[in-house]
Amino acid sequence: MSTSSGFQDAAATWNQRFATEEYIFGSEPNVWLHEHGGIFQPGQRVLCMADGEGRNSVWLAQQGLQVDAYDIAEQGLAKARRLSQSKGVKVNYNLADCDSFDHGSERYDGAVVIFVQFADPAMRERQFANIHRCLKPGGVLILLGYTPKQLQYKTGGPGIESHLYTEALLRQAFAGWELLSLREYEAELKEGSRHAGPSALIGLVARKPAA
Repeated sequence: MSTSSGFQDAAATWNQRFATEEYIFGSEPNVWLHEHGGIFQPGQRVLCMADGEGRNSVWLAQQGLQVDAYDIAEQGLAKARRLSQSKGVKVNYNLADCDSFDHGSERYDGAVVIFVQFADPAMRERQFANIHRCLKPGGVLILLGYTPKQLQYKTGGPGIESHLYTEALLRQAFAGWELLSLREYEAELKEGSRHAGPSALIGLVARKPAA
């Protein structure tokens, strides 16, 4: 995987972090996803990118969606599978990164990208290109990440400014899409031990052009 100097071996880094019984980001869905995920309809096919321990993919499956998810960390996927089993839902989990996963073309009704900020600018560009390609016309992206102000809080995230999102970056990346919501805000996160405390966030809900 091509990453910045902060993540020379991202798989090893995340396997080490996930090698605990604790769900380090909690087992409940991210709040932004929970608030906006109702835009998807039961039966639709949704992709969770870099899904970690499964909290978001499992919640989506509980909403009646067909969910594919991938992550680079075997430890995270093992916990995700346990979580899905405990909740009685099925998720198609894959050991992959944004370069090796087969995203297909116009395959998904939705894509979910929550705190995928180990990606350096070059990887982020490839990731966003995968989103453009894999969503069907009219498909919806739900994305949440940290802004550069998060460097002051140090309550989560990579601590590398080039990995963080700005409104201008997201507007440019999804130019021509219908921006259903684009909001930069601050909130007190309570998502396990890794996302806890005041946080500088930006959320996006965007619809791919229908034609």
